[in-house]
Amino acid sequence: MVCECNMIDNVGIFRTTISVENPTRPGVVMQVEHVMVDTGSEYTWLPRTVLETLDLVPTRTVRFITADGRQVERAVCFGNVYAGGSSAPDILVFADPDDMVLLGARALEGMNLRIDMLAKQLVPTGPVPAAAA
Repeated sequence: MVCECNMIDNVGIFRTTISVENPTRPGVVMQVEHVMVDTGSEYTWLPRTVLETLDLVPTRTVRFITADGRQVERAVCFGNVYAGGSSAPDILVFADPDDMVLLGARALEGMNLRIDMLAKQLVPTGPVPAAAA
């Protein structure tokens, strides 16, 4: 389902290929390449056309503040994200054509993944913490 086409470009930005699924249409996924892994972004930002092709519809609008200080509003929905051999439900942002395509921190945490900069890939974080019995 997911291509391990990970790379670090010349400025140290980590990119990967992910797949996205509409939870109401299990098994129907779209692959998105060159997605920047951004632990500074809470949500996953994907092209509006990808989300609409999967018949995902906005559930609400969220206001964001960008790295350069601008405030923008974007629609969001819920979907499943697949990366690094794992998957998790996530909040997906309907990105405008000029927006970056990002895999956010919530998805990474939900999939229990981290960036291994030496291996240039997403890897499991380790055992998931749980309360003692």
